Amino acid sequence: MNGPEREGLVGRIRQMRRQSAAVAAGPETPADVARLDALHTRLAHLEGMVQGLQDSVYRESQRQDKRLADLEAQIEPAALAAELSKHAREHGL
Repeated sequence: MNGPEREGLVGRIRQMRRQSAAVAAGPETPADVARLDALHTRLAHLEGMVQGLQDSVYRESQRQDKRLADLEAQIEPAALAAELSKHAREHGL
């Protein structure tokens, strides 16, 4: 999750919290505090998972880019001609 997305999410959570606080007539109960703590814990866990997924996708993208670049280099006409010529010399063709 990048910076602007995270800020937007935090903003929405704050807005929801303000709205629920305005609706509640009394102070937060211990149950509300516990639920909010659980929500913060879960959100932190989910953010970590998303960051891990982003890292994994980025690494796989880098591997695929390198693989494609290697394949393109192998089928480049000059390189292909040189390899075919070398193969023909080695096999007496």
